[in-house]
Amino acid sequence: MISTFKKALSTGSLALLVCSMTMNGLRAQTAPNTLTAAEKKAGWRLLFDGKTPKGWISTHSDSFPVKENGWIVKDGMITIQHSGGEEAKNVGDIITKEQFGAFDLSFDFRMSTGANSGVKYFVTMQENTGGSAIGLEYQILDDKVHPDAKLGRDGDRTLASLYDLIPANKPEKYIRPIGQWNTGRIVVYPDNRVEHYLNGFKVLEYVRKSEDYRKLVAISKYKVWKNFGEADKGHILLQDHGFEVNFRSIKIKTLK
Repeated sequence: MISTFKKALSTGSLALLVCSMTMNGLRAQTAPNTLTAAEKKAGWRLLFDGKTPKGWISTHSDSFPVKENGWIVKDGMITIQHSGGEEAKNVGDIITKEQFGAFDLSFDFRMSTGANSGVKYFVTMQENTGGSAIGLEYQILDDKVHPDAKLGRDGDRTLASLYDLIPANKPEKYIRPIGQWNTGRIVVYPDNRVEHYLNGFKVLEYVRKSEDYRKLVAISKYKVWKNFGEADKGHILLQDHGFEVNFRSIKIKTLK
């Protein structure tokens, strides 16, 4: 009996040890602003190192913007601070120095109450707008508080939607509460198929440059821009819309 008990205890202790090691390993693998060995092997790389704004510049200059209540890098996050809730009025958007064509982009974001922001792609900086730069936009929005959620058509300005074009199909269970981290993902395939994901769930898909896509553009705010969203490559953009939003673990993989 004692021998059996010792064996069971030993087995149980070993199981707990293995479980503990596994959980610690998972935590190490999923630490913010890092890549696992498997991700590195698969071609992923970080667009934000968690410590500096390296690789990011203002849409108005060739350097990272430094201004009160603007963008800051702190505590492993790149954050746009609250500045009154107006689009690109305080400091403006930031973009990657690099441009991308087909890619898989993943990013964590955390919203403050009432927040509005976005991650734009295929930003060419050729439109010379007075506000936020033009590009296809993965919408970041507090749907329950911000009025933009009720504008547009059929919810196409809500969280994870292709802004003003296609609404995200996302049951409430997919959305983590304000103050918690959500993970967004944008996949652009070489054949122009595009997918948006929220916390691992695909919420929409479309085909750039297709007839259906162009019909949607024609009834949107983007109809004034010739060939909107059809550039072969462009910058990735984080939007300043005057609300505090934190970003981290921004990583990308080129698709071929």
